[in-house]
Amino acid sequence: MQIEAGQVAVITGAAGGIGRGLAEEAAARGLRLVLSDVDGQRLAALAEVLQGQGTEVATQVGDVGDPQQVEALRDLAVQRFGGVDLLFNNAGVMQTGFSWEIDTAQWRRLLDINLGGVINGVRSFVPLLLAQGRPAQVVNTASLAGLVCSPLLGPYTVSKQAVVALSETLHYELALQQSRVAVSVLCPGPVASDIMDSNSPLGAATQQLDALLDSSIRQGMAPRELAREVFAGIAAGRFWLLPHKSFKPALERRMASILEETNPVFQMADI
Repeated sequence: MQIEAGQVAVITGAAGGIGRGLAEEAAARGLRLVLSDVDGQRLAALAEVLQGQGTEVATQVGDVGDPQQVEALRDLAVQRFGGVDLLFNNAGVMQTGFSWEIDTAQWRRLLDINLGGVINGVRSFVPLLLAQGRPAQVVNTASLAGLVCSPLLGPYTVSKQAVVALSETLHYELALQQSRVAVSVLCPGPVASDIMDSNSPLGAATQQLDALLDSSIRQGMAPRELAREVFAGIAAGRFWLLPHKSFKPALERRMASILEETNPVFQMADI
């Protein structure tokens, strides 16, 4: 898909991390923005900065886990700008711990946001994108956890692997429709953000992992750098957006284990 000034991009989880990087890069390319986040204060601060640079911005404080709020986000985009060209289903949270020790509410919260947010985005926006009859793009944010597995990251891994599966399914479905709407799945490694602030620590069992993850993420790829790679991938028509290449040996080991029917073996290097 060709990116042009004046197009409309909807970004969830826009107030920080990957979402903010996407918003800043989209603004630099002259796009009009519809931004959503649960953190109204940070969202308003970002909108003020972008508007001060001449970008047209509409915002909604909302929870992507609520289908009605995602429908309201779509309606806001249509009312404000007349349609949508790019949809970034990006909002996400983290939860660590042994799978059997994470309580039902924690599992539900993460799945509602990380997976439910993408499902709600697809259900609310894809009919609009199809009806518009012009090129459009859906980008679903997954993770390297969408392709490889690690201990103590059960809910996060489950949600991200489901996002990959949904994205690939949607890709096939749009192809069956011979649609001008395309989909990409973004599977990054560490990207600088404060996503670990959304984690609910479960004690000493995950303390070391939590510290390792937090340090790795905060020192990760700059969100704006990631965003430039995302927009380059969109322009090139790529489904798989894999900005971190060093994980591929881990993916190869996983695929070999599946094909050879051997038991999987975790290596710390995989995270």
